[in-house]
Parts: sequence; C-alpha cells; structure tokens
Amino acid sequence: MSTKDQILKKIEILITNHFRSPEEAFHFFDENGDSKLSKSEIKNLLKEAEISGFISGIVSSKLIEGYDKNDDKYINWEEFQAAIDEISN
Repeated sequence: MSTKDQILKKIEILITNHFRSPEEAFHFFDENGDSKLSKSEIKNLLKEAEISGFISGIVSSKLIEGYDKNDDKYINWEEFQAAIDEISN
C-alpha cells in the first residue's frame, strides 16, 4: 500500500468511526463555518486521523492541489465529497 493509500485509509477510518456522515465530518472541521476547508483546517483533520505534523503540512497542500477544482485554495463541500468518493472506492 502506498503512502497516499495509507493516508487516505486513515482519513476514511476517522470519518467512518467518529462521524455519522462525511458531511458531519466536513462541518466539524470547518471551524469558521465558511463552508470550505482551509489548509489549517485540513491539517486539523489530518492530525485527528493520526497523520504526523510534518507530513500533514505536505499532505494538506497536496489534497488542496488535487481536489480544489475551482482554484480558490480551499476545499468546498463538493470537492470534499469527491475526495471521499475516491477514498471509498
């Protein structure tokens, strides 16, 4: 299993074990309630998924780079859902 797959699996475990739905997880980590996840909010999600501090900075940047379809440097609900769908498959 690649490092990417391991990280995605940890995120999946966090969401399925601690939240009733991906949407609940999204709103939990959207600390300021602006309906999008910033890099620091994604880092908090990664920390909760037990992904170390050094790695979480790199991974949060890569997640935004990979899933931010409207290039606003945030992950909105639709982009988050697309990431979750990919993780779940």
